[in-house]
Amino acid sequence: MLEEKVILVSETDEQLGLMGKMEAHEKGLLHRAFSVFIFNKDGKLLLQQRALDKYHSPGLWTNTCCSHQREGETNLQAGKRRLLEEMGFSCELKELFSFVYKAPFDNGLTEHELDHVMAGYYDEDPVINAEEVGSFKWMTLEDVRRDMLLNPGAYTEWFKIIFKEYYQRLI
Repeated sequence: MLEEKVILVSETDEQLGLMGKMEAHEKGLLHRAFSVFIFNKDGKLLLQQRALDKYHSPGLWTNTCCSHQREGETNLQAGKRRLLEEMGFSCELKELFSFVYKAPFDNGLTEHELDHVMAGYYDEDPVINAEEVGSFKWMTLEDVRRDMLLNPGAYTEWFKIIFKEYYQRLI
């Protein structure tokens, strides 16, 4: 199987080239990514717990899904593809904002991403892909914020950064 490639970008999201995902994370190079937030009719956010055998941040809680766009794929196409692959459903998504963040990990890898944040609505429980997702739960944004303060080690580094950006834009 060919290694997945990420799209290297400038801070203005201009494509600079392609690189293997692991190499880009080892070198901490800026690349395009996306994060999806799915809410239900009660305003609760769908969180996923990363599968225990993921190469980084296993077992930690994070947003509904996130990944990297493929060359030639729009942000919305990528979000819908990964939502179906990880959570087993599809819904309409809306692009909200994008921003750059950098998060180093203990294993020597660094997430340095221009992250496109999207949101959608779905009222059923997902049918999770066990290779990607360990579990899921629905939480209000305030409960997520409070739990992150009490249990920061239970959440992925990127989700803590992205959630803060998202939450600040809501209030």
